[in-house]
Amino acid sequence: MWIFARVPQNQKRVTLADVSREAKVHVTTVSLAMRNHPRLPEETRRRIRKIAEQLGYRPDPFLQALVAYRGKTMPRRNPPTLAYITNWDTRFGWQKATAHPQFHSGAVAKAGELGFKLDHFWLREPGLSHERLSGILENRGINGLIIASHMRDVDTALQFDWSRFSAVKIDYLPHQPGLHNVTNDQCSIIRLAMQKVLAAGYRRIGFVMHRGWNHSVDHLWTAGFYCEQERIELADRIPILLFPNLEPVEAWMAESQSDVVAPPSTFQRWFETYRPEVIISKGSFIQPRLAELRLRVPRDLAFIDVFLDDFSGRTAGVRQNHRTVGELAVEILAGQLAHNKFGVPEIPTTTYVEGTWFDGGTCPMPAGAPGARVKSAKRGAGAPSV
Repeated sequence: MWIFARVPQNQKRVTLADVSREAKVHVTTVSLAMRNHPRLPEETRRRIRKIAEQLGYRPDPFLQALVAYRGKTMPRRNPPTLAYITNWDTRFGWQKATAHPQFHSGAVAKAGELGFKLDHFWLREPGLSHERLSGILENRGINGLIIASHMRDVDTALQFDWSRFSAVKIDYLPHQPGLHNVTNDQCSIIRLAMQKVLAAGYRRIGFVMHRGWNHSVDHLWTAGFYCEQERIELADRIPILLFPNLEPVEAWMAESQSDVVAPPSTFQRWFETYRPEVIISKGSFIQPRLAELRLRVPRDLAFIDVFLDDFSGRTAGVRQNHRTVGELAVEILAGQLAHNKFGVPEIPTTTYVEGTWFDGGTCPMPAGAPGARVKSAKRGAGAPSV
């Protein structure tokens, strides 16, 4: 049953002009106050917004949509600039890392679509301090920042004059200050992979991950794996192979910036001990090790790539939607700027981007209904020769 509230026809909508007369200021000043524009003193903004609330002023969402549409369709001679700030060992070293080039391309495309220009700034430019970059951005009239591609071994708080800027972070670093951020949802990605192989009947599921990758996403890879592993009988649970060992931290943090391969003896010992039916990992981590042990996929074991970049159908796995991460970062930043929200947010939010599953030949799905048990060897017996 629907109940509609009748609005009196003679009830006049409160306008900006009504607020301006009551506040004894120009209507433009009221508009700035309602958009929380920093051009006005904070005390003035608070006073006008309080008067508007008392009068019952509410913004017209249809008018706002029209303004947004006109801003999007009418070309600007000098589009406003957003800063894309990186902190890698070289100016463009991040372009060789997994995901980061697609973060940037997504951000560039979305910025252009929304009428912005995106300029890259390298935080390790010789002679460039945080304070100096903050001043450069302010002098250029750039107040929207995308914080992206920060190396894992440099988790240094950004010392900007945050009252001048609105910022959105891609991924988790740096941890300070606490900004709104957008990232791939590694927890849901590994869970999706686990759910697919469990539904297909696999039970002895191995997970191989570089410790640096897990560390950089606040351990969400392992968290998601352990969550789904609870559905497996204890006898079939296989410990995660995290490499390398904990010490020294500096070594594996730096190592994980590039493509690495699981250590031969470590991987062979783990595989021969637990005999997984299927391995979830990044292809480049383990393919050389499988070849050395003469293990053939999918004859000897199945494989799921959670860093999938081959969509030909040869490989099963999950595509991480890196480009969408960059697009959403710009969308959120544009919304912040539209409402003149500057500074470090009191309650930062995180937007997680889920992955997309692709069936593939490396993980055959048994015939019949989902959950049909695949034929497998008993633990420690009948496994492929090495």
